[in-house]
Amino acid sequence: MKRFLSTSVSALLLLEAATAFQSLHTATSRTATSTSSQLFATLEAPVRQPESPDRVQEVRQRFRKAAEDAANAKGCVTTDTGDEWWRQPLDAEPRAVTADRPLRVLVAGGGVAGLVTAAACHAQGMEVAIFEQASSYAPYGGPIQIQSNALAAIRQISETCYQELLKAGTVTADRVSGLKIGYKKGVFLGLGEQFEKGDWLVRFDTLQPALQAGLPATVVVDRPVIQQILLEHGIPEGTVRIKSRIANYEELGPGKGLKVVLEDGTIAYADVLVGADGIWSSVRRIMHDLDNGADGFAASGAAGGALNEAEARRMAKDSVLMASNANRRYSGFTCYAALTEHKASNIEEVSYQILLGKDKYFVSTDGGGERQQWFALIREDPGGVDPEATPENPTPKLDRLLNEFNNQEPGDQNGDVWDGFAHELFRATPEADIKRRDLYDGSPLITKGWTKGHVAICGDAAHPMMPNLGQGGCQATEDGYRLAQELATVSNTADIEGALNTYYSKRIPRTTIIQILAQLGSDLLVDFDKMMTIPLVGPFFLYMTQFSMPFILRFLYTAKF
Repeated sequence: MKRFLSTSVSALLLLEAATAFQSLHTATSRTATSTSSQLFATLEAPVRQPESPDRVQEVRQRFRKAAEDAANAKGCVTTDTGDEWWRQPLDAEPRAVTADRPLRVLVAGGGVAGLVTAAACHAQGMEVAIFEQASSYAPYGGPIQIQSNALAAIRQISETCYQELLKAGTVTADRVSGLKIGYKKGVFLGLGEQFEKGDWLVRFDTLQPALQAGLPATVVVDRPVIQQILLEHGIPEGTVRIKSRIANYEELGPGKGLKVVLEDGTIAYADVLVGADGIWSSVRRIMHDLDNGADGFAASGAAGGALNEAEARRMAKDSVLMASNANRRYSGFTCYAALTEHKASNIEEVSYQILLGKDKYFVSTDGGGERQQWFALIREDPGGVDPEATPENPTPKLDRLLNEFNNQEPGDQNGDVWDGFAHELFRATPEADIKRRDLYDGSPLITKGWTKGHVAICGDAAHPMMPNLGQGGCQATEDGYRLAQELATVSNTADIEGALNTYYSKRIPRTTIIQILAQLGSDLLVDFDKMMTIPLVGPFFLYMTQFSMPFILRFLYTAKF
């Protein structure tokens, strides 16, 4: 009952959130529409065309080439020259910012958040360097949904990057998205409507809200492809230095910049330090004076990553300790994920779907190139690992998933026989491609903030969120754009702290709403089974979800952030 009451309150909060979204949209739509209409004046609604064999090969080959380039550190610094700009100490006093002496910005983290931030600052004439802690610039995670709001931000940063992403991307807004029932289920204690497995419960239209805002349709692009586009077209070659983990930094005084110390003893100087180093951010640990165990190397998204099994098993244990030290929240879910080269049976009609069940759900999305990216989220305690593969048991992850989402009698451990689509994708996926990680998010940093002195954080370091809205990377992209815009107003280094505070004050309301909504959505999805068996609650949940989505999407899809 306590769990149900909590879920019911969440549903009511979702209704309030939808109302708030509409109010915010109304307040900002005039400026946003004006901005977007100037940027995207000639947009037309995309029409779905089946991918040709040539297009399929193009997408797959570009992914493989980008992954290879990333692993070989293409575009990154592998050997120092000794005359890098960040080695030069700063002036002893605040200085004027000019074209000859621009702001000097260090970005910690070479993922999407760091690359976008660096590209945005470079576009404004700043000197930029990225310190990436990984020993190789490897492609962590699967394809990313670059939603309409993120595309708008990228176009305002770099027209070339925007066009390259559209060229590389696969439109997903041209087909239906939504929630399905994973298995046969009745409502009203079995006295009401009977849902059959695979029935649509709620359908979303992500195209019309984007077109109404004058924005391009959402596309999906492989993460290493995004990285390589930003490396090639967004920042100068050699901007990214790998094997560069920040150990500490020292503020030198208002307007005087910072001294940054790396783990290898290297010293760097900059006017601004930006922590784009993920949910277990070293920069945030230092800024917020957290315990030493609050940071580490662990990707935070749902999409898995380019990790070997030994690293994944270690991270499962390390993340439990880091979460406690970093004030992060375990979502309650472990997540299995993979990208599989398989033409889905419903690819021409469906781009994104969630199959709902009891204490678990299955998500699939078109990855382009006749591939599907899928996630299986299961409620259980953190830190769990699967048995290691052996000759006698070569597929432990796959075996578990086939049982958890069993589509044959007697069904899963709850006796539920699932829709066969999850099995279709599981059976098309090699065991080695299946990654597992526990999902963590965090409360909005309203009291602690994102900035201190000449230091700021962005992306997952500032607002980690559940993947339900697909807005994690999108909000990081907005962060990078807004941060560069505020730093571009600085005419003297003494003004940096004020500019960073403005960045935070403009971003925190929007990201707080989206964080809360993503968390509520996750909690509601996993409690779906209980809600559907209680009179009035199930229908109310479905109605409110369908009713609120247009408001939510209108709030998300804006060119003003």
